[in-house]
Amino acid sequence: MARGDHLRVKRLSGAYYHHGIDLGKGRVIHYSGQVGRKRNASIREASRSQFAEGGEVEVVEYAACDHPNTVIARARSRLGENGYHLFGNNCEHFARWCKTGQHKSEQVSDAASATAGSVGAGALAAGGLGVVAGTGAAAGLSGAGIMSGLATVGGVVGGGAVAGVAVLGAAPVAVTTLAMRKVLEDDPSLKKSERKARQAGRTATVVGGAAGAAGTIGTIAAVGTTAGLSGAGITSGLAAIGAAVGGGMAAGTVIAVAAPAAAAAAVGYGAYRAWKWLSD
Repeated sequence: MARGDHLRVKRLSGAYYHHGIDLGKGRVIHYSGQVGRKRNASIREASRSQFAEGGEVEVVEYAACDHPNTVIARARSRLGENGYHLFGNNCEHFARWCKTGQHKSEQVSDAASATAGSVGAGALAAGGLGVVAGTGAAAGLSGAGIMSGLATVGGVVGGGAVAGVAVLGAAPVAVTTLAMRKVLEDDPSLKKSERKARQAGRTATVVGGAAGAAGTIGTIAAVGTTAGLSGAGITSGLAAIGAAVGGGMAAGTVIAVAAPAAAAAAVGYGAYRAWKWLSD
């Protein structure tokens, strides 16, 4: 550790990181207080042991950042500030600003993007069921209604009920992909290995969405009492998928529509973590 380093330490058993700036000689500037007890938090100077609170202190590496004298001058210029805000002005915002002049928190942006992506994808998957119920020749969520609705949706791209599942699943995948691109967005100030890991994660998200769509169709064809992708095969396959969560064909349709988005997020983030593990 050196003067001007951006330091971080895990808190609440690794639930989040607390951040600060190394002043050298065992001293750190950081936002005081714990999450949930920030009413009187302020930017203060403390010993490294006080900052660590028994945790292991890490250095956040940068590929490009300002000179240590500039970093420390920025940190000292805000001593005594008590404008803490979890989402708009937290300890990571402070440390990143000191290092680069950018007021940014990866933890906040990642959480916001992931939440927006999961909520948006979930809403689109549930909304897809409404589309199915309302567009077919047989309205409603009976077996005939779902099959006719899927066939109508699939007909938009020249396909049938199977294509309908894929079409409805495309929107949640798109939302999830956009969210993951935000979570894993490139940042020139980060070290090379981190940037490459993020690139791998973004690419894998797209691959995961495509693989998830293919896997979902294969699952529908395989798990029903009637195998294959005939009308009876799709009906029994969706019913079998829905039964896994205590539902029926309607529940199976929601799961089938949402599954590719879940696969996109899992494969993308998994690839990011794997790349980091291999390169760090």
